[in-house]
Amino acid sequence: MFKRLWVLLEEYRKYAILTPLFVVAEIVFDLVIPILMSDIIDIGINGDGGVSYVIRHGIYMVLLAFVSLGFGATSGFFGAKASSGLSKKIRTNVFNKIQDFSFGNIDKFTTPSLVTRLTGDVRNVSMAFMMALRILVRAPIMVSLTTILATTINARLALVFFAAIPLLGTSLYLVFKNAHPLFLVMMKKYDKMNADIQENLIGIRVVKTFVRADYEIDKFQHSALDVQQTQSKAEKILAFNMAVFELIMYGCMIAISWFGGKLIISGDMSTGDFMRYMSYIGQILMSLMMISMALVQFVMSESSADRIFEVLDEEVELKDPPATDKTLRDGSVVFDNTYFSYSKGSEKSTLEDIDLTIASGEVIGIIGGTGSGKTSLVQLIPRFYDVADGSVKVGGNDVREYTRHHLRENIGMVLQKNVLFSGTIMENLRWGNEQASDEDVYAACRAAQAHDFILSFPKGYDTYLGQGGVNLSGGQKQRVCIARALVKKPKIMILDDSTSAVDTDTDSRIRKAFRTNLAGMTTIIIAQRIASVMDADRIVILDEGKIRKVGTHAELLESSEIYRDLYESQQKGVA
Repeated sequence: MFKRLWVLLEEYRKYAILTPLFVVAEIVFDLVIPILMSDIIDIGINGDGGVSYVIRHGIYMVLLAFVSLGFGATSGFFGAKASSGLSKKIRTNVFNKIQDFSFGNIDKFTTPSLVTRLTGDVRNVSMAFMMALRILVRAPIMVSLTTILATTINARLALVFFAAIPLLGTSLYLVFKNAHPLFLVMMKKYDKMNADIQENLIGIRVVKTFVRADYEIDKFQHSALDVQQTQSKAEKILAFNMAVFELIMYGCMIAISWFGGKLIISGDMSTGDFMRYMSYIGQILMSLMMISMALVQFVMSESSADRIFEVLDEEVELKDPPATDKTLRDGSVVFDNTYFSYSKGSEKSTLEDIDLTIASGEVIGIIGGTGSGKTSLVQLIPRFYDVADGSVKVGGNDVREYTRHHLRENIGMVLQKNVLFSGTIMENLRWGNEQASDEDVYAACRAAQAHDFILSFPKGYDTYLGQGGVNLSGGQKQRVCIARALVKKPKIMILDDSTSAVDTDTDSRIRKAFRTNLAGMTTIIIAQRIASVMDADRIVILDEGKIRKVGTHAELLESSEIYRDLYESQQKGVA
């Protein structure tokens, strides 16, 4: 784990190197202080050193303590810089990797799980790294040196400490063996709890509308209880380990006090040496306690590191070609015997035997029932997913022959779920084209029938939108999203049921503006309302992942029973 973290550190490695150096310097001064204390007792108090000796060496002790404190504070500062830098690098790398994920990769991990990995898991790893730089440097060196120094004072007393080592080792082994699997389970429970929180906050208006707050509270309590119970099991193991350590520590202190007291009475050991010996033993036991605490953190962080590296090691399903200079010469789209399934190896395909040629500049309407594969079909064009068999060609080349960036910057897409970001309306509109002029933005908004309602706001295009555009209605969000795609000036425009929340009159005006403004741009319109696609050059009827008919509105009224039934039912609804 630490080898991979070291690679991630990059420019923060200097802080990671300086931290243990200052820790070693701190240790040196900490080891000298007990020697001065011993001399004060044996020479200044019990000997003929006098008060002046006690005062002088007492001042030395205070100065050494301040110097040690300075080295300790500096090592803490450098350690914090290194660990916080590591957190930044991990989060940046994980976030960048997620940006490269296909929709399939994201579906595998789920959004709440990725959020947990970017927050709680990174925090655990950062804490473990900080402890590794300080505690795992300080504690082993301190234990080694103080053991040597304590043994030189009195080897027989050291046997008490050596007898405790097997017990301490056994305790640590049991912790690692039993706690690590529980922490892995706990992290998955955290993912589930975060998913419930995210779902509730996103759908809070629905929850309140249906008066389901009690149900949501009960569901969250169950998730929180699962986390608590799993965490409690893991924490019990850690608490037992700490109790065992403290029992062994204080048992050693009592045993050393007992035997050391007898040595003082018998004259085999001076009071100063005994105090120095006790100081070293205290440092040994405290260092062992610190090692125990660090190892507990490592148990937690190991689970978190596994989850982080799982994301970093995930093989991205969609890969760009090694090198290409291919560009989209036009907006033509060809589906050639295309098959697609969301699950690899599934016997049932989402799309089957799709053969469809769309000329550049053509307007294509796609209709079909829920689950017929309309959205799946258009998501293959910008290569959000790869086909299982056959091919999808855009601008004369297979989509897999372009870089994803180049392919997608030539495609404008308004998804079923309208997503706006925190910021002004103007900032949202320029998402696809940061260099767009104000006039380009205004023209796109007029075509999307958004210009007038935007100007009705007190701050117009500078109106600030909350997360997800919560201060806009559904129809307003759809129109802003359409305008955002138009600002991009793509070769291909895909509208996935993008006018479902607007009234029929506004829908009609948007289609009329499209015929004027999108001339020469390939336009693919997915809609539930036949009125939204009846003016298209051709209309595709999808059913159960297959193309049933393709034709104009008039042709389909005569040749397609599905289309005719849908048209008549909608006309009756209008009547």
